[in-house]
Amino acid sequence: MAAITYLKGDATCPQAKGVKVIAHVCNDTGGWGKGFVLAVSRRWPEPEADYRAWYAAGKEAGFGLGAVRFVQVEPYIWVANMVAQRGTKTGSSGPPIRYEAVAACLRQVAAKARELGASAHMPRIGCGLAGGDWARVEPLIEEYLCGRGVAVTVYDFE
Repeated sequence: MAAITYLKGDATCPQAKGVKVIAHVCNDTGGWGKGFVLAVSRRWPEPEADYRAWYAAGKEAGFGLGAVRFVQVEPYIWVANMVAQRGTKTGSSGPPIRYEAVAACLRQVAAKARELGASAHMPRIGCGLAGGDWARVEPLIEEYLCGRGVAVTVYDFE
């Protein structure tokens, strides 16, 4: 099993050859406007447009916790909009991150990456506005991506 590679840099500018999937966490309330999604939207309009249309279409279109939509933004780059955050604020049920949804999303990212022969790239998913703990997210990435033969690079923005 390959280990996660950590780099300083911008996950929207993945440092690898070949096909790349950029994975990030979205909320389940249709909000797109803070955090890593702003960097995504600065580079490509398609992931935000797809997320908003998917949210508007609702459950009938498969929108909900644990769901993923893959949006091709360049010939060799896809963005994975992973719904793994319940709402946007920490409340009585804790932070918005839902680890079981992260796991479900990562399984789908692994399948897509293997289908495409792609590597996976991401910030420390779920650990910014979603309030997640990297000590809980990292093992999920190791199990569901690295453990399935997908090369993973995590970027710490400078």
